[in-house]
Amino acid sequence: MTGSTPVQTSLEDHRQHFPALVNKAYFNYGGQGPLPQAALEAIRQSYEEVERVGPFSGEANAWLGREATQTRQAIATELCVPAETITLTEDVTVGCNIALWGFDWKPGDHLLLTDCEHQGIVAAVGELQRRFDIEVSTCPLMATLNDGDPVAAIDQYLRSNTRLVVLSHILWNTGQVLPLAEIVQLCHNHSTWGKPVRVLVDAAQSVGVLPLNLTEIAADFYAFTGHKWWCGPAGVGGLYVQPEALESLHPTFIGWRGIITDGSGQPAGWQPTGKRFEIATSAVPLYAGLRSAMALHHQWGSTEERYQQIQKVSKYLWEQLQNLDGINCLRTSPPEAGLISFQLDSTRQDAGVTHQQLVQFLESQKIMVRTLLNPHCIRACVHYFTLESEIDQLVAGISDFKV
Repeated sequence: MTGSTPVQTSLEDHRQHFPALVNKAYFNYGGQGPLPQAALEAIRQSYEEVERVGPFSGEANAWLGREATQTRQAIATELCVPAETITLTEDVTVGCNIALWGFDWKPGDHLLLTDCEHQGIVAAVGELQRRFDIEVSTCPLMATLNDGDPVAAIDQYLRSNTRLVVLSHILWNTGQVLPLAEIVQLCHNHSTWGKPVRVLVDAAQSVGVLPLNLTEIAADFYAFTGHKWWCGPAGVGGLYVQPEALESLHPTFIGWRGIITDGSGQPAGWQPTGKRFEIATSAVPLYAGLRSAMALHHQWGSTEERYQQIQKVSKYLWEQLQNLDGINCLRTSPPEAGLISFQLDSTRQDAGVTHQQLVQFLESQKIMVRTLLNPHCIRACVHYFTLESEIDQLVAGISDFKV
């Protein structure tokens, strides 16, 4: 492994920072990452500081502002964007809803989804369709996992009235990494009524995994969370809004943090930055926990080094699964990131053996994976600090499974 880190902490030593990794093999980073001990301590200290100064006081208010500013800057540095483009949210879904509902939709407008999006986003789009009488279609990207061109597939589904394309950077069910910069360029070149087609990205599985430069990728809206691959606390996420797209998006959820007031304290307009989409009271002490978790990852290695390690460990798991009788990986080549999805073969499923039974058996052995329904499969997630011995434990558990 290359990089500027002079002495890299061993993975075994680095894992000591994560209490949840003790006595179990954890493969659910795509659902929620384990919180480091230092992040837990940072959160505790933050809550104590609020109580020390008085929860509702001038000093507390100033502290809250500093915490939010520092957190926006930390996130912006990771994503290579200006801090003013970052909106602090609670999770990916909130960020996606800010973008989805912020459009000035007209009947007949077209929104394009892919067939690999999370059900929460699909449901939100369905409600948009019901309320505003927009057209919604679905582009089949699942079929491009092993053979096909996702850019060409999306190109075929763009229409003259398309206003927004909604997709994920890393598909949460198959683990495919989409060529996002190329897709964004395609959409921006495909104008609707003289305006570029905007792109909303569900980044639940990419932030904390991929080395990212959102300025270069140029996606209009990029919604992410801190509690998955960054291993931060649940309840802190964000939304990046490209500066050129800011004025095309209107606030839907509205509160005091997003507005500016006149001399009499009345609303006089929106904040000129991503803060305009923030609402009101948040669990601000969690922000310190996210920053602490992000900093801990850098103690082991750079974003590029961590991604290389994720690819290395993912390949090892994929190869081991390939050698198991009765198991089929969705991908026919090594994974591009940390999501590995696999299925019981048809013979075992026809005999009544279910994926849920296997997942429950593995959890009884302190091995954590999960099932997915579309496609029907089991998903294992590996992080840069996943050990090959853990993978061996998972593979042995699958081999030991009998019904």
